[in-house]
Amino acid sequence: MEYKHSGVGITSFIISLVMAIVAFIIVIIAGVLEASSPGGMDENSVAAAVVGLAIFGCIFVQLVALGLGIGGLIQKYRKKLFAILGTAFSGLTIIGVAFLMLVGTMM
Repeated sequence: MEYKHSGVGITSFIISLVMAIVAFIIVIIAGVLEASSPGGMDENSVAAAVVGLAIFGCIFVQLVALGLGIGGLIQKYRKKLFAILGTAFSGLTIIGVAFLMLVGTMM
């Protein structure tokens, strides 16, 4: 019997891939804003607030993708490839963004 791919796993994969790209772009925007301002970006500016909210929004959506990936992994009689990829991409993105935030606070 040929198993079908998990719809939840495919959704997790797509969300995690798109959000990884969005998080990468947001980190680049934050770096450009930091480098273009003398003395760094003003922490009380609207741009800093928008970038911060966008990063936390990406983390939240990646947590949703992680949950969907785990849900896809526990489904019976379904292929697990996309669930594994979605779980891995979302987990790595969360860890990567958290690491960059930690490095940014230490500077």
